[in-house]
Amino acid sequence: MMKRTILVISLCLSITATAGLTACNRGTNTKSQKVIAVIPKGVSHSFWQTVKAGADAAGAELGVQIDWKGPAQETDISGQINIVEDAINRRVDAIVLAPSHGDSLVPMVERAQREGIPVTIFDSGISTDKYLSYVSTDNRQGGVVAARRMGEKLGGKGKVAILGVKKGSVSTDEREQGFEQAIKKEFPGIQIVQWLYGEASATKSLSAAEDILTSHPDLNGLFASNESSTVGAVSAIRQGNLTGKLTLVGFDATPDLVNNIKDGAIDSLVIQNPFKMGYEGVRTVVDKLNGKTPDKRIDTGVSLMTKENMNTPEMKQLIK
Repeated sequence: MMKRTILVISLCLSITATAGLTACNRGTNTKSQKVIAVIPKGVSHSFWQTVKAGADAAGAELGVQIDWKGPAQETDISGQINIVEDAINRRVDAIVLAPSHGDSLVPMVERAQREGIPVTIFDSGISTDKYLSYVSTDNRQGGVVAARRMGEKLGGKGKVAILGVKKGSVSTDEREQGFEQAIKKEFPGIQIVQWLYGEASATKSLSAAEDILTSHPDLNGLFASNESSTVGAVSAIRQGNLTGKLTLVGFDATPDLVNNIKDGAIDSLVIQNPFKMGYEGVRTVVDKLNGKTPDKRIDTGVSLMTKENMNTPEMKQLIK
C-alpha cells in the first residue's frame, strides 16, 4: 500500500512539474508577428477600402499583421465599440481607430491606454488626449476650401445648403462647421438656408437632398461633406435636371464622382488622402512598439479637384 501511495504521489508531482514547465514556456513565447487592429468607421464606402490599402501596404513593409475589421455602416456606433472591446480582450499589440463618434469611443480608447495597448486615432477626432497619434485631414480647413470654391463660383451672392453626414462624427462636423464659418465670414452675400443630414447613407442623403431642393427651388449651391452625401446630392441634382444649374461642391473621390466632375453634375471635390491615413496610422503604432515616439498630430493634406486640374499628376495620384 505504501509503495502504491508513493507511486501516485510521484506521478502527480511529475504531471504538475510538466504542466508548470508548459505554462512557463507558453508565457515566454513571443508572437512571430505583431498584430495591429485597424478599425474604420465602416467598410461600405470606397474611402475605407483605400484606407485599408494603405494599412496593408504599411503592414507588408513593416512586417506586421493587419487585422482589418469595422461595422458595416458608419452609424453603427455600438457595433464599433464591440469591435474595439474585442481587440482589447484579444490583446492585440496596437489599435488604429477611426471613431464613429467623438464621445462614445472614449471609454474604449482610455481602457486600451491603461492596459498598455497603444491607440492611434485616424480620420476623425475623439474627446480625449489618451491616444498615441492623430492622423487625418485638417477637416475644418477642408470645409473652408469648399466654402471658398463655392463663394468664387457664386460670385459671393446667393443661397446655399449643407448636406451633412451625422451629428457627433468629428471629421464631418468639422468640415460642415468650417464651411459655415467661412461662408459667414468671407461671403456675407451668401445665405445658408438649410442644413440636413444623410446619416452616412447615400439613399438617405438622396432623400435629404430632394427635400432641400424642393424647399428651395431658387437654391444656387449645395455642399456635401463626405462620399455618401455627395453621391446622394449628385443623384438628386440629376433627377431634378439641375446639372449645370446648381453648384455642387462635394467631399471625397470615387471613379463615379470624378466622372460627374467631367460632365458638370459636380463642380468640385475636396480630396483627402485615405491611403496615407491607413499607412501612417499603422506606421505610428509600429514606431511606438519599436521604442520610437511618433508625432502627436499628422496632417495628411487636403486638395481641391476641379474640371481644370483633374488630369494633373497630383490629382491622378490622389485618386489612383
